[in-house]
Amino acid sequence: MDVFGDLFRGVRAHGSLFGSSALTAPWALHFVDGAPLTLCTVLGGSGWIVPDDDAGAAPERLGPYETVVVRGPSTFTFVDELGTRAEPVACGRHCATVEQGGTRHRFGWSDGGGSGAPTLIVGAYPVRGEISRRLLDVLPVVLRVEAGGTGDAVLDHLAAELATDVPGQQVVLDRLLDWMMVCTLREWFDRPGGHPPAWWAAQRDPVAGRALQLLHAEPAEPWTVATLADRVGVSRSTLAKRFTTLVGEPPLSYLTRWRMTLAADLLVEQPNSTVADVAEAVGYSDPFGFSAAFKRVRRVNPSEFRRSATNRHRA
Repeated sequence: MDVFGDLFRGVRAHGSLFGSSALTAPWALHFVDGAPLTLCTVLGGSGWIVPDDDAGAAPERLGPYETVVVRGPSTFTFVDELGTRAEPVACGRHCATVEQGGTRHRFGWSDGGGSGAPTLIVGAYPVRGEISRRLLDVLPVVLRVEAGGTGDAVLDHLAAELATDVPGQQVVLDRLLDWMMVCTLREWFDRPGGHPPAWWAAQRDPVAGRALQLLHAEPAEPWTVATLADRVGVSRSTLAKRFTTLVGEPPLSYLTRWRMTLAADLLVEQPNSTVADVAEAVGYSDPFGFSAAFKRVRRVNPSEFRRSATNRHRA
């Protein structure tokens, strides 16, 4: 597993598609849930994504096959034009019920907008666990990707699927939205003049990239710089220098932070496991050494973290 694949694994669309054959101007659809990640794209026509004032982000125009991703908890409105006279219609989880039209049509949306009217697609993504939060942490409140990239082919598939009404459609649409999100983030990270996270570029390096793959594939192994360098096929000094230069920290420091991220999710996802069980799962034979490392990285001990996370989920 590569770094991006690992961080993305908790980001999944699930019953989250909003679609309409056409929107009739004027419109103002206020998406109120503040999902951790929301993908917006249009198949025809255009409109504006307007983040709420507290987001501190500027409006973004959305044209055919262009994509905008909004990071929560910010909410936003999709409008026909800036300053629209339309009264906002609140769209949230209630819009996705069968009573409001099922998969293809949503509350407050019209079928009769003409050939130039946009078909808006919105995928709202829950983000599960600390692993995927590391992905959120490197994204701005709003990011935009132009048409003409690899996502265009996905949108063609989405358009074809929206034109049908067959069993299993929601599953297909969810998977296509996941594919679309991956394509969008790839292109945004690779944009000219961009500033992607250090690990993104490091993944393509034959030395640092291979080391990252090994650390993510086998985090519980008793790694040392020497054993890691041997697996990569370079000297210890070459690995240490190359990895630190490209990733921004030494290999074993990176490994410790990654293990603590994995451990944080295990503490929540496996409530019946002991701290010793979690320690062993991420490569620590000594639970006391694990607890000390966890507190150093996460600022609380494992038991306190589990208790706090459990209380947040119940709230």
